[in-house]
Amino acid sequence: MIVPEIRIRGAVRDDERALAALDRATWSHLHAVLPAPAPGQPFYDERHLPEHYLVAETAGAELVGYLRLVPPTPMACHLHVRQIQGLAVAASVRGRGVARALLRAALDRARAEGATRITLRVLGHNAPARALYAAEGFAVEGVLPGEFLLDGAYVDDVLMGRSLLG
Repeated sequence: MIVPEIRIRGAVRDDERALAALDRATWSHLHAVLPAPAPGQPFYDERHLPEHYLVAETAGAELVGYLRLVPPTPMACHLHVRQIQGLAVAASVRGRGVARALLRAALDRARAEGATRITLRVLGHNAPARALYAAEGFAVEGVLPGEFLLDGAYVDDVLMGRSLLG
């Protein structure tokens, strides 16, 4: 069940410090292929702008989750697609519907932006995320076997997507 005291909103520049802290606290090879973010490393940069993010905020204004939603490429022929390129939820609220609320808000935002399709990539060993995406209508559309070497093990890159029509 989605926690009623959680509000989903667009990120703003002032969220950077809290988002960077959340990113460091939630980092894991369960979902990340890049090295852990270093303390003091900026969260936003020229490719990761506030307008790309939705955030989950408690009634006390604590940021407890984020989702990054962007066009997958700048090509005009690809503008009907949005891609989820990051989703994180604080351990303190996991299992309480925050990720699902962020995902549903992303579907709404993508539709509002005129997208007709949404995609994502998820690591094969991330069973909780894969189950959430499947429950929200995403289907596996491809698998790149052993695409990443993480902690000494080869991990599949699973491509998932769904229509935003209907």
